[in-house]
Amino acid sequence: MAVETRVLTENALTDVIGELAALRITVFRDWPYLYEGDRAYEERYLAPYLTTKEAVVIGTFDGGRLVGASTGIPLKAHDNEFAAAFARTEIDTDRVFYCAESLLLPQYRGQGIGHRYFDLREAAARAQGLSLSAFCAVVRPQNHPQRPTTCRPLDGFWRARGYAPLEDVVARFSWKDIGDVDETWKRLQFWVRTL
Repeated sequence: MAVETRVLTENALTDVIGELAALRITVFRDWPYLYEGDRAYEERYLAPYLTTKEAVVIGTFDGGRLVGASTGIPLKAHDNEFAAAFARTEIDTDRVFYCAESLLLPQYRGQGIGHRYFDLREAAARAQGLSLSAFCAVVRPQNHPQRPTTCRPLDGFWRARGYAPLEDVVARFSWKDIGDVDETWKRLQFWVRTL
């Protein structure tokens, strides 16, 4: 059966919300997030996608199995920590669509699915009359001990899609890294493009 990527309707999303939570934990366990996942937290985090009509969730399925997903939501409907990063800018956050995450199991990467995720989220943002699309990515030091030697930054992919980092627009968010006892604060750099 062919791999299929589609926007999930409310009922379809409800059916896979547990799988989506598990997928976030699996994918974000890898570099650069190194996230020690928590299923209860994931389900709370994803709850707004079930109740916010402007949110979009895209699923990639191989047969009936969820192998990838991408989410987006107007920035004003997301966590305040993210909107607060724009406080010192002239950007009207009511006009920003936040491309939250793109998750894809490694064996499905490099097949154009990442582009499809951006296409569908940007189309949703335009349909809502929003003029900017933004996302953020964790910033890790170059000499981080867990940085893989084969690490390939996604900056080139993002720039090819028209995104650029916003100078000094950084969110702070905490989570527990793999093997750590406590959560630590991380910096997440915002990237943006005009739609």
